[in-house]
Amino acid sequence: MVDLALARRGPLDGIDLASPADPHAAIVPLPERARFIVRGRDRLPAAAAAVLGFPLPVEVCRAASAGDAAALWLGPDEWLVIGPDVAHKALARDLADALSGVPHALVDVSHRSSGVVLSGPKAAFVLNHGCPLDLGLGACPVGMCTRTLVGRTEAILWRTGETEFQVKVWRSFVAYLVDFLREARREFE
Repeated sequence: MVDLALARRGPLDGIDLASPADPHAAIVPLPERARFIVRGRDRLPAAAAAVLGFPLPVEVCRAASAGDAAALWLGPDEWLVIGPDVAHKALARDLADALSGVPHALVDVSHRSSGVVLSGPKAAFVLNHGCPLDLGLGACPVGMCTRTLVGRTEAILWRTGETEFQVKVWRSFVAYLVDFLREARREFE
């Protein structure tokens, strides 16, 4: 009998990323993660911190993380909360419960976006082929995150290390992002 069950597919399934890691700027797909946009003011940061185990960042364009969870500041009252995919339902429930008495918006965006990790000594240079920001460590320190453009797509950019960036885009743009980054890094081959 034919199996008619739908299998979950990632946006990079079928795209060959198995080539040897580029020593200048390696491109690796981000794992599937639970992702939520959380919006609110006043008591919201403290209520969310009780669930996450760390305070939401309140400094502009900064990220905070502990263990498998992270929160990225996207605006004065907006954060992207990221957690392990296996704890998706529990994280959604726990956040909803913790925020129940606080004016807020909690939106599951797990299936909306995906992305890649770009790492290596030339990662910032590769990104700057299509990103207008100064990605030098002085202007973009480790832990900085922001919305920006990469090529012709909107992205959330998070510097997770001196030579490592996470680039998150809407799922339908992930293949474009990979092609753009591959083309940009050809300068260093």
